[in-house]
Amino acid sequence: MGVFWRPFWGARFAALALALMVPAAAASARVFDPETFTLANGLQVVVVPNHRAPVVTQMLFYKAGAADEPAGRSGVAHYLEHLMFRGTATVPSGAFSREVAAHGGVENAYTNQDQTVYFQTIARDQLPLTLRLEADRMANLRIRPETAAPELAVVLNERRQRTEASPAARLREQVQAALFRAYPYARPVVGRPEEVAALTPADAGAYYRAWYAPNNAVLVVAGDISAATLRPLAEGTFGRIPARPVPDRVVARGAPSAGGQDRRIELKDAQVRQPSLSRVWVAPSHGWAAEPAQVYALEVLQTILGGGATGRLYQALVVRQGLAAGVSVDYLADALGPGQFSLGVVPGPDVTVADAEAGLNAELARLLHDGVGAAEVAAAIRRLQVGAIYARDSLQGPASEFGVALTTGQSVADVEAWPDRIAAVTVGDVNRALRTVLGGRGSVTALLLPDPDAPTPEEELEDVAAAQGMAQGAIR
Repeated sequence: MGVFWRPFWGARFAALALALMVPAAAASARVFDPETFTLANGLQVVVVPNHRAPVVTQMLFYKAGAADEPAGRSGVAHYLEHLMFRGTATVPSGAFSREVAAHGGVENAYTNQDQTVYFQTIARDQLPLTLRLEADRMANLRIRPETAAPELAVVLNERRQRTEASPAARLREQVQAALFRAYPYARPVVGRPEEVAALTPADAGAYYRAWYAPNNAVLVVAGDISAATLRPLAEGTFGRIPARPVPDRVVARGAPSAGGQDRRIELKDAQVRQPSLSRVWVAPSHGWAAEPAQVYALEVLQTILGGGATGRLYQALVVRQGLAAGVSVDYLADALGPGQFSLGVVPGPDVTVADAEAGLNAELARLLHDGVGAAEVAAAIRRLQVGAIYARDSLQGPASEFGVALTTGQSVADVEAWPDRIAAVTVGDVNRALRTVLGGRGSVTALLLPDPDAPTPEEELEDVAAAQGMAQGAIR
């Protein structure tokens, strides 16, 4: 159970669309050859056959996440995700996980801005078990005070450990708030601490009743199974749950960036030993783009600039100029609302953050002025397409790709058409997208710095030893 964060710097979490595609030589836009059907109650079902082993991955996506929370109730989506493991009328608290483990499976869940996801990987002949358990908690969750209160304490402790104890995570929250301001993505997925502490079982129950319905969910099963086999199993479990009205997902279409103004944030902390900087822009996404072609162009741009040791920024800042020990380029395209495009730099040895930022600014200015070339675009397209050769060996990867797509405004056909659409990207497309996003206003630059006034580890040990000596003297 946990939270999927939106990217700040570092690898894009669960970004599968860039790496799950077949080579360009495919005769048509066929990626996973899924089978699909919809139950009478509105549950969308996608089957991704993979007969390499008698194993399946089941993933249930709800079209509701942190962005759908009521004002003042941030963190309730994540809190409910935890409570979904605390039992129904017929399954005791914790029994879901014990049953899956007892039959050799593994399971977990996560919350994001746009979806909440529950998944299991298990032997094919145990799929009826996971379908039954998952359908049961979709319809029959029991939120009891004796389990809800301890689980809230777990959620608060998770926030303390993962966010409040981490300077990078705290800075990430500040960046999201500055980038999106009043837009729902400004709220941390794990919730604001004072709002999480005030959550009640009634809050979680209200969110559950509002959003957890079959007609607001997508079931994806990948592995050694066919739609013909899955359909009667799904109908006998999820198909018995009646559809019910769900709220509209309100996604503001206006620009959520920082009022057209570039912003800077600095965070100094004694825990930071290696400074770093990032710059992030609001960007088109699959669910939020005036021109859908921009998304594919930005995927190509991300590969040109990032692309590991051969990437344009790595070559410029690490190899040629020696200003950086590492760089990162991230693009979040799979969002119902705006996406994000970010650049990150870790300064090299004996290089100041200011000098590293100056180098990044110079490369960005050169890029905006000169644009990218035809050879770079062609190489990036080949890299994206060839990078998917082994995609079908994965179970959770393809399942996640379809679930994310169908909860952020895309379709199965959109996923399958990715090779053709990425192959159609031109140099002009990339340069227009580049100048529109990276040349626009409203970016947030974030610096994560050591605290020069903080004691060194040696000084901290000396302080502890002195305090212990004083305490022993007082006892004597």
